[in-house]
Amino acid sequence: MEISDKLLCLFNADIRAEDDQYIVEVPKREIETGSLDPDETYRVALISRSATSEDESIEREQPSSEPQPPVEPEELRYVEIEDIGKQGDGIARVERGYVIIVPDAEVGDRVKIEISEVKSNFAVGEVIEEEI
Repeated sequence: MEISDKLLCLFNADIRAEDDQYIVEVPKREIETGSLDPDETYRVALISRSATSEDESIEREQPSSEPQPPVEPEELRYVEIEDIGKQGDGIARVERGYVIIVPDAEVGDRVKIEISEVKSNFAVGEVIEEEI
């Protein structure tokens, strides 16, 4: 699956019926962090997923509209750089399309990284081993 460079945020949400329309609720944190403005109009992409037992246990632990990032600070990961961001940094994607920004990496690099910063919609990882 290809994810646009214009992606502003990524979250799980339920769709609910209300009168003659359906509503997708945007988590409050996306407005508070400045990712979205409530007075603007946005394009929305919906990605279907079939729940696995792991997904179901995660959903029971937390509201589905506020998933936790799939990485933690200081976690080690092996990733492949799929794209280059606007600032020239490498972009890797992991579970649920979650973005990891990897400075000084090029498209096609397969590297071992250490997660240095985690945000709700992206993380930053530093290369600790090149070409795995």
